[in-house]
Amino acid sequence: MNEQEFPQGSVPVAVAARVYGKDASWVRAGIVSGWLPIGKATRSGKLVTTIEEMDSRYGRINFYISPKRLYEETGFLWKGERQ
Repeated sequence: MNEQEFPQGSVPVAVAARVYGKDASWVRAGIVSGWLPIGKATRSGKLVTTIEEMDSRYGRINFYISPKRLYEETGFLWKGERQ
């Protein structure tokens, strides 16, 4: 059986939100809280793991969404498209 190949990089939050049929803030909150196991959220290289840390006064949060994890959770194969 051939193993699925996944593109490099992060799936955009907007794409993941469309796949789930939810708002982008739902995806971000799920990743930060840990109940949506498709990626990680970091700020200045440190993991963000609570909703309280999502306050924009602390700075920008970077979200990494794994194409493989998104595929495993939803069956959606991201091919590198932006939106």
